[in-house]
Amino acid sequence: MMKLWFKKHYMHKRKILKTIVLLGMLVGIYFTYSFYRVFFMPNTAFSNSESYVFISNDTSFTELVSDLENILLSVDDFKLAAIKKGYSERVKGGKYIISNGLNNHEIVNVLRGKNTPIKVVFNNQERLENLAARISKQIDADSLTLITAFRENEFLELNNFTKENALSMYLPNSYEFFWNTTAEGFRSRMLKEYNLFWNPTRLEQAKKISLSPLQVSSLAAIVQKETVKIDERPKVAAVYLNRVTKRMRLEADPTVIYALKISFQNFDTIIRRVLKNDLRIESPYNTYKNKGVPPGPITMPDISSIDAVLNPDSHKFLYFVANPKQPGYHTFSKTYWQHLRNSKAYYRWINSQKLYR
Repeated sequence: MMKLWFKKHYMHKRKILKTIVLLGMLVGIYFTYSFYRVFFMPNTAFSNSESYVFISNDTSFTELVSDLENILLSVDDFKLAAIKKGYSERVKGGKYIISNGLNNHEIVNVLRGKNTPIKVVFNNQERLENLAARISKQIDADSLTLITAFRENEFLELNNFTKENALSMYLPNSYEFFWNTTAEGFRSRMLKEYNLFWNPTRLEQAKKISLSPLQVSSLAAIVQKETVKIDERPKVAAVYLNRVTKRMRLEADPTVIYALKISFQNFDTIIRRVLKNDLRIESPYNTYKNKGVPPGPITMPDISSIDAVLNPDSHKFLYFVANPKQPGYHTFSKTYWQHLRNSKAYYRWINSQKLYR
């Protein structure tokens, strides 16, 4: 009997042990599967080859998780993986590319260290306000924050700019930025690009024509407004430089138009023709009344316009007027009487087009 009891007791304990081992295996399998699912199973819910994620610098982890709901199969699994990997406490702003089929381990690694640069492009902005609006459509910083940074007195004074000529610092081109670049970061990068642009060669060229870099930019803006033809810009630039040398007023219509827009407090106003009465407007931008270049650029000059001023043609022309027979180009003259004849031909044409304003 005792022998039978020991046998039954042994079998019972063995059964319990097997059950414990089996349960342990099941628990192990469950945790292994859970770990694999959370970290290594694909967790993207979009059909495209990739999806872009834009994260502002002040985005919280909770906000990020909410933003990712539309591209993840399981937000909870991502959240758990991010917490385990320590990412939840260190969310980083930027633009990130999530490829289709990535698992949470890979997604977190992308969000942690693969901020993708973007191309920021701008050109021919008339004012700092226009530039701020343009840039705000390409990076995270809003236009109000940008314009505030552009106009900050301390920054302008430290770098020898004024609110009137600050636009000169922003050279139109294509630049590589991170999407989460701050307004101050954008401004600092543009200052660096400006200083690189004004290298010893260009500074020497400016010195030869007796203009500072800021004056070159102001004159280049007039040249750009006067002609859309890049090949004609060195010729137009030389006319104005000839006038500066002779201490003549520039008498540039685009500066009067700019002064009128300031007066109207409306830069969307379209002015096709400058009238005699317009030339009387009191403004530091009215080059019919004031000698020298205006206090700042009337638009953002292209690099081609700046280089046209730095490398002007060599001629003795002092006047030019639009050439009706060659649209976009101008007729040049050395004397005022020649200019009057050319102007009459132009005004006959412009009146025939009924461009009264």
